[in-house]
Order: sequence, then C-alpha cells, then structure tokens
Amino acid sequence: MRYSTLAGGKRFRALLVYAAGTALDAPLDRLDKVAAALECLHAYSLIHDDLPAMDDDDLRRGQATNHIKYDDATAILAGDALQALAFELVSNDDSTLTNKQSRTIVTLLAKASGPNGMVGGQMLDIQATEQKLTREQLENVHRRKTGALINAAVMCGAFCSDSATDEQLRSLNTYADHLGLAFQIIDDILDIESSTEELGKPNGADVALGKSTYPSLIGLQESKKLAADLYHKAIDCIDTIGDNNTLSGDQKPDKETNKCGLLHTLAELVIKRTH
Repeated sequence: MRYSTLAGGKRFRALLVYAAGTALDAPLDRLDKVAAALECLHAYSLIHDDLPAMDDDDLRRGQATNHIKYDDATAILAGDALQALAFELVSNDDSTLTNKQSRTIVTLLAKASGPNGMVGGQMLDIQATEQKLTREQLENVHRRKTGALINAAVMCGAFCSDSATDEQLRSLNTYADHLGLAFQIIDDILDIESSTEELGKPNGADVALGKSTYPSLIGLQESKKLAADLYHKAIDCIDTIGDNNTLSGDQKPDKETNKCGLLHTLAELVIKRTH
C-alpha cells in the first residue's frame, strides 16, 4: 500500500480538496483526511489499472508497478485495502467532519468510484478496445473513468465548509466537470507527445492497446483546442466565487490573492503539464 501511494505523483486530487475547501473557508484540519482518502482511492485505481488483466503495465510514476514489484495477488489486495482505508478515513470517530458532512462525502466517494463512476468508466474503456467510439461515447468514458473522481475531490472539499451556498456548489460542480474532461484529454495528448521518462509510464500505451482517444477521434490540434476551451469554461465558473464577487466590469481576478487562486492554478496546470 505504501509503495504505490507514497511513490511520487502529482497529488492532484488531494490538492483539489484543499483548493475547493479553502475557497469556501473550510478548516484545514477538516480537509486533511478527505484529501488523504482521495489519494488512497486514486492509488487503488492505478494499482488495479496496471494489472495484467487490465492495461498490463510494468511502469508507473517512474518505478515498477505494484504487481511487478510484488505479485498480482499482493497488488489486488493492496488496491482493495486502499479503497477500504479511504472510506475509513472519512467516517471514523477521529474525523473532524460533522456526521452530515461525513455521510455526504462517503456517498460522493462511493458514487464517484463505483459503477456509475470510475469502475464503470474502466469497464466501458475495456469494452471499447479496438472499437471506434463516437465523440459522445468517448466523453462518457472519460467523464466516468477520470472525471468522476476529480469532480468528487472538488465537491468533497466544498462540503467540508460550513458556509457553502447552493450557487457556489453548483459553480464548483461545473468547474470540476470541465476540468475532469480536460484532464483526460490532455492525458490522451501526452500519450502521444511526451516521452516515457516524462510520463513515468510507457508512452504510446493507448495506441498499443487499441484504445479510443480524443486525438484518434478528432485529431491532435482539435483535441488541444477542446482542452483549452474546457479550461476557460472551468475558470469562468469559479470567477463568481469568493472574493471575485466584488469585481465589476472587465476586471479579472488576481489568482495570487483570491480565495479561488489555487483552483485557477490547478486548472492551468492541467493544460500545461507534460506528465
């Protein structure tokens, strides 16, 4: 469990928890275990995704995948244990979450990682191997497989706040939806343009496995344009949150001082990253 969870990585989903939570004045100590839970869920998904029965990868985050380092059985059990640990972190008596917040977050994580979220998206991805998907079908795969947990990270952070309004929650939900799809489109692009050393995993893996991707469906340049459009839509959503409410006319938020600054920065990282 430690081998895969602590082996580097961007900690992107955990950062989203902190970004959304701090934008709505959630206490930092309340966000800690929620952020850790998101990382546990993500690490579990990567361990299982790399298994021979799935993508059969031998490199992840620049080191041997879990089943290569140990064996298939250990990798399966490590993933299972990390999934269970995620729910324990946000539901045990040591949590600073209120009972209502804990129940809400547990439900969000379950939905995001289950049949209508990440696991369902992985199944659709497997079924789509060597198949020509429509753009609508591919978006559905991406929104489930990758976008659902990214959305959950944002919303779990938001629900740690005691003062979030319905309007703020709607704005963050839309921000997360746009960002989650953009993240996976960039992943598709990087599979073509980045090296194995940069990615920390084999490049060209999607093509080798016969997976449907945005570049294969609409082309590389159109994929980059779509990701950029989603980024701008995501930013537009959060420009109405927090300190931005005091802006008028054509004023632009200062991402360095605004409460949503980290949300801006993370969205920018998504489209500019090289791994």
